[in-house]
Amino acid sequence: MSDCPLADECPHYTERIEGMGCQHYSERGGAEWCTHYEQPIRELKSQPVKPGEEIVVDVTDIHESGAGVGRTEEGFIVLVDGVLPEARARVRITTVRSNHARAEELERLSIPDEEETETETESDDERPLNRQRLGSRDNFWGS
Repeated sequence: MSDCPLADECPHYTERIEGMGCQHYSERGGAEWCTHYEQPIRELKSQPVKPGEEIVVDVTDIHESGAGVGRTEEGFIVLVDGVLPEARARVRITTVRSNHARAEELERLSIPDEEETETETESDDERPLNRQRLGSRDNFWGS
């Protein structure tokens, strides 16, 4: 058994017999495979996040599965169950795929205050109170 290319970075690297390589390393269909993460090693090596890593994510959207959608600083998509949009959370990466990662929430953080960008004419005090919101249930089509 050859050495796993993830051995230096992997927190789950274990050897059966010293010097024999990782017990989770194998080959499937001609690709190097990590049986612990159940993923090809090329996918694990090419992503900006690793399983088990803790990061801070700003959740700005919601996925069709109901998971909150956030992005890392590099722009990599992270899906977090139980966190809905406009939230900030510290999360632990559980699964990494080629185009996204899944994570579990560890701690909910406060959202940093953004600078006031509204002008004086756009303040909430000057909006008409009886104006019906477009896209609401009662006025879905805006008529």
